[in-house]
Amino acid sequence: MKIIAIGRNYAEHAKELNNPVPTTPVIFMKPETALLKENKPFYHPDFSEDIHHEIEIVLKISKEGKYIDEKFAANYYEEIGLGIDFTARDIQARHKEKGLPWELAKAFDGSAPISNFVPKAKFESVYDINFKLDINGETRQQGNTRDLLFSFESIIAFVSKYITLKKGDLIFTGTPPGVSKVKIGDRLEGYLEDEKMLDFYVK
Repeated sequence: MKIIAIGRNYAEHAKELNNPVPTTPVIFMKPETALLKENKPFYHPDFSEDIHHEIEIVLKISKEGKYIDEKFAANYYEEIGLGIDFTARDIQARHKEKGLPWELAKAFDGSAPISNFVPKAKFESVYDINFKLDINGETRQQGNTRDLLFSFESIIAFVSKYITLKKGDLIFTGTPPGVSKVKIGDRLEGYLEDEKMLDFYVK
């Protein structure tokens, strides 16, 4: 399986990092080895001094498709989860300065904690879902899917023009503002509406 992530999909997050607001989706990928499941601890890597949290809504692709028409794209995911895109911001900054890819900053082992998934049908609208990340009991990030720059359907349609989507693939759909550094000992708790979906420590 593969993990496809969308960068800068909330305007306020793009602005906080002094990035331009994109006119087409910005994508990058993480390998399966980035996944961190079952609320296992995240071990802070020694190659970075500036690991940032980015809480995101995650779509689980339910069937194979390519060149998917946007009007049918909602049929290609049935479940939603919560994930964190851990980013080595210091490495990313160095690579961005040189115009190099971000993979070393985004794709390292354990960089994609993922929750269990819930049916999208439990939400009255997938474009009015509140989600947030608390660190040590304090809310650091909160967002609502109404603020997405690119809808779930447009993301699926866009990605599938270039990359075949397969059942079980995950799409991280972007992070709201409030990203910041994590440190050893931090407790991260992620919520989808009022349901706690993530609860783990940095070690």
